[in-house]
Formats: sequence, C-alpha cells, structure tokens
Amino acid sequence: MKLSILDQSPLFIGETVTDALHASKDLAILADELGYTRYWITEHHDLDHVACPAPEVLLSYLGAHTKRIRIGAGAILLPHYKPYKVAEIFNTLATLFPGRIDLGIGRAPGGSAEATTALSGRFLEEVRRMPEKVEELLRFMRNGFPSDHMYHTLAAAPVPTQRPETWLLGTGKKSAQLAATNGMSYAFGYFMSDKDGGELFHTYKSEFKGENPYTLLAVSVICSDTREHAEALAHWVHVLHDFQIRGDTKLPTLEESKKIKVEHKSSSKLIAGTVEDVQLQLEKLKTTFNPDELMITTMLPSKVERLRSYQLIGEALLSE
Repeated sequence: MKLSILDQSPLFIGETVTDALHASKDLAILADELGYTRYWITEHHDLDHVACPAPEVLLSYLGAHTKRIRIGAGAILLPHYKPYKVAEIFNTLATLFPGRIDLGIGRAPGGSAEATTALSGRFLEEVRRMPEKVEELLRFMRNGFPSDHMYHTLAAAPVPTQRPETWLLGTGKKSAQLAATNGMSYAFGYFMSDKDGGELFHTYKSEFKGENPYTLLAVSVICSDTREHAEALAHWVHVLHDFQIRGDTKLPTLEESKKIKVEHKSSSKLIAGTVEDVQLQLEKLKTTFNPDELMITTMLPSKVERLRSYQLIGEALLSE
C-alpha cells in the first residue's frame, strides 16, 4: 500500500508558530525513515490553528532535513498567484531536491475574505480563469508555448533536470475534469468532501488525456495504541470542529473535550482506531475507490500524539 502524508502544520496547545513549523520538520523526518511516499504541506492564511501560509518556504526546510521522501504543496492556491512565479519557485525546489518535488494546485481561498482580498483582490475572477492559469503554468513547467506566443522564449529558470510532478487537488467534478484535460495526477480530498469519490475518479480516468492517469485519495485518520484512546482523540476532533463553527479560537485540551457534548459532528469519514482498525478501513477505501495511493491527514491536540499515530501506521503498513 502506498501511503503519504498531508500536513496542515497545526498549532498545538501551548505551543508557538515556531514550534508548529519545527513539528512539521520532525514529522517529515519520521515519514522519510518509515517509508511514506510523499509529504505535502497545505497553504492557509491567517487561521488560528495552522501555521503555514507559504508551503514553498517550508518545503526548502523539509527538503534539507530529509533524504528520500517526495515533498510538495497540497496545494498552492493558484487563483492568488501568477503561473510564471509558481513555475520559477517549484523549478528552483526541483533543482535543489531533484526527483523529489510535487507541485499540487488548488483553487480554494485558503483563508478569510479579508486575507483573500489582501492576496489577490479579484479572487472570483481568478477562479473563473483557473483553466487558463493551469494551462499557462503547465506550459511554463514543460517549455510548451507555441513559437508565435509572446512567452515562447521565456524560461521558468532554473530549469531542473527532473521536473516537478504536477497535481490538481479538488473535491468536485470540475477539478477532476481539469486534471484529466491537462494530463495531471489527481488528488481527491475525501476527508473534506460530500461528493462521490468513485464517480469523480471515473470521470477523471475516462476523460484523461495522456498515458498515465494517477489518483490519490486523501483521508483523515487517527491511530492509537488502544481503541478507547483513539475514540477520545476522535471526539476531540469533533469538539474542535464545533468550536470553529462557533468562532471560538480556544483549543480544548483532550481532558476538557471529554466533558463537552458534540453538536456538529465534523465528519463521519474520520477513521479512528488501533492499527488493525485503521488498516481494515484503509483497505476498504482501496477496494471501494481503487486509488493508486492513499494520503493521510491527522489533526490531534499534541505533537506526540500525532507522531505516534503516523508511526503506528507506518510501522504496520510500510514495513516491507
């Protein structure tokens, strides 16, 4: 089973933003040692409980501390940026870490309306132009402009010997079709979507223009040594979701969360349990959706809990 990690760089209780970014580094090192396939960083802006607005910066730090694992953005929010600049950044990363860089593209705002306006000012218009921007980005990445195009002599330097892998991340049909049209790998955010992943994967594969369609299913997972503790951690996640809906910026501790009733369950798709429980559920997802790869995201109240969850899964499922 191919397993990867989606890291939101969470800000743990009682810790600083610096602590959170260093925790991402520690998790990347562990993932590299255990044999996870890739490690992606999300992009969020001015949110209370996550620490990374600039995955391209953090990736250079992670790359310097790891040896094998692929590292990438999950995702760069393209409506905010010019394709040329994104191509330059990721070509630079691919030059520094050859054969290890993934460029995942998304269309979400990644933050509040105020943050979105501060970043781009015309977000909805840029979302409408997403197909054009993706095509332009890929032409820069692949040196693919026709000879009569104004950019045909323009290179997104430095040009690496091994180009970044390009991915489109999404939760709906438009993203699946856009990935297929452009011959990109497709990552479906199962943990944050109410859409039918099987139907989206079918759309992607049936409309794919190219030779090697590749799919990834991103799921929310909590693994612990005991089922009881895993369920307590899952309850904490649901309580946190309730707090966020109400606009409460205070993170509950695990002990505090046990006394709080959940009003809005964050997701019935959350997988929580022992290694055996998690392995069984992941195998079911593999059978149901037949993705080429599974990517795990884990939000927990402490760095220690999160490292342990990924360690248990990695040791059990990636031992070979």
